[in-house]
Amino acid sequence: APAKVNLFLRISGRRADGYHNLQTVFQLLSWGDTVRINVRQDGRITRENTHSYDVPADQDIVVKAARALQTYTQCRLGADIQVDKQIPLGGGFGGGSSDAASVLVALNFLFKLALSHTQLLEIGLKLGADVPVFVLGQNAWAEGVGEILTPIQLPEAWFLLIDSGVHVPTAELFRSTQLTRAQKLVKIANYVNGSLLDNAFEPIVRQLQPRINRLFESMSHYGTIALTGTGGGCFMRLSSEVEALEMQAKLPDDYRSWVVRSASESPLLQALKQARHELIT
Repeated sequence: APAKVNLFLRISGRRADGYHNLQTVFQLLSWGDTVRINVRQDGRITRENTHSYDVPADQDIVVKAARALQTYTQCRLGADIQVDKQIPLGGGFGGGSSDAASVLVALNFLFKLALSHTQLLEIGLKLGADVPVFVLGQNAWAEGVGEILTPIQLPEAWFLLIDSGVHVPTAELFRSTQLTRAQKLVKIANYVNGSLLDNAFEPIVRQLQPRINRLFESMSHYGTIALTGTGGGCFMRLSSEVEALEMQAKLPDDYRSWVVRSASESPLLQALKQARHELIT
């Protein structure tokens, strides 16, 4: 269940339903959570290893994903789900959404449901706006509320991911009177090198959260630092592992961080291709 960063995020307007239209690019990473699933015959959905993060099982998005799939298909099988968390909660790195998508895609295979990609995307969107890109399993240009996805090729890169330790309430950011809601739209053709790293929420988040503002002020001396999504997580995109490690060494001591490589495809997608190949052969 890979993490992601939003290489840029722009708000182009508010919709009639109260949601906002946006543009963003999702970059998948070769680092994330691990989801393990055992099929049950009694229809129960359980979540194991509750010590790994403080979320009640019934409120956990992986349990909600499994139950949503059961409801959609009327499947009578169940599952024991175990999540080994690496991605920090509420950081904007997509941990919960990626876990949920992994459950949907994996159970579709394990339960032999044969749901189409479109059907899985439909279920995923009801769980959260970021779930569909992880169901897709590829880097993507996204519009709408994040559900209109176009696969995109991105140059390989290394990332320094930084957890500010701050949870930023998404609803509060969208309500802010300082949010620019009519930003200029960008065309995919103008995004060939992925150089754009702006985020509509950065000024608001920096004003609300001193720890994040301190991080920007500290690291901007060495390179471009950016906010991902609407969380408290930040990143720096770099050309090599060596450069990323050098930047990591310059971080203030009280921030958690990881140096990770970009990914062009979800490891779950790769695993499913291999599993299907083995079934055929």
